[in-house]
Amino acid sequence: MQAQERYNLGGVMLPQPFKIRRLGHFGLNVDDTQACLDFYCNTLGFRLSDPEDLALRHPDGAKLKEIGDTRLYFTRHGTDHHSFVFGDRRVFNAMGRGARLPEDVTVNQLTWQVGSLAEVSGGIDYFKQKDVPINRVGRDMPGSNWHVYPYDPEGHRNELYYGMEQIGWNNSSKPKDAHARGFRERPSLPQMPEHQEVDRLRENGVDLDSGHRPKEILPLQYDVDGILLARPFKIVRHGPVKLFCKDMAAMEHFYTRIMGLQVTEEVLFEGQRCVYLRCNSEHHSLALMPIALRERLGLQPGSTTMSFGVQLGSYRQLRDAVAFLEQRGAQVFMLPAELSPGIEHS
Repeated sequence: MQAQERYNLGGVMLPQPFKIRRLGHFGLNVDDTQACLDFYCNTLGFRLSDPEDLALRHPDGAKLKEIGDTRLYFTRHGTDHHSFVFGDRRVFNAMGRGARLPEDVTVNQLTWQVGSLAEVSGGIDYFKQKDVPINRVGRDMPGSNWHVYPYDPEGHRNELYYGMEQIGWNNSSKPKDAHARGFRERPSLPQMPEHQEVDRLRENGVDLDSGHRPKEILPLQYDVDGILLARPFKIVRHGPVKLFCKDMAAMEHFYTRIMGLQVTEEVLFEGQRCVYLRCNSEHHSLALMPIALRERLGLQPGSTTMSFGVQLGSYRQLRDAVAFLEQRGAQVFMLPAELSPGIEHS
């Protein structure tokens, strides 16, 4: 048997030319972007960092607008420019990004943060060597993240990325003029540091405060552990992601042998084997579930996404969040606790 190739990553030999540090942002292609905007931003409290009109950079932009909402919504819960992204499924299919994928694959992106731009660059060659299909490489704007987008065996678009625009005290994203540093091809190395990009914008007279700044529409009325907020809870972290899979063996091989995740735990639920994978010290960032459980659990048949998790600051906040969600008209599902190992309360 041929020995597996090893890569020198900062003085440590690893089976991949990158090391995933954490689950990054997550994205969905949805049927109703305005309903999702209301739910994720107004109800859950994600903030809209940037709405990006895809029609403006597409040769058939006018036709896309006839199909549906051409805006891609970048939202956040912390300082990362985006932790959750969503767009119109019909528009993405028309752009060719999902045309060859199964109809029930609604994942727009499942992303993994690595520690350097060199790791992203190394990942491009690595995925090609492993015959993993790649959607595109470059640097996203808005967000400023350098990336390569590989597909898993069932068509879920992953992203290996480095760097992410940070939004701080002024609650404003980068101005549109900063988006000129986006790339649609493999970047040469080394690249200039981001602070130099900002210095150049300032020297060119760009108003650095002209980016998108969202407004809170709900009144500030809840004392959440000493801070007055519009909701009785605060999202402090996102993840894990759980996917329904048709071929568990192929999916487990991709995420462990290709991406480098590790199996933390296996759960046998009603005769079906579920696998929980980690990329750091958390119990799991990704869970793989047999597709047969989708109908058994009474979940939507049109999507392979079982769930996208968000973590709150305390158990009290979780209880208050359930009441708030029900008050806002959201449908709340209570899934079997054995399907969430490593999570104390959900």
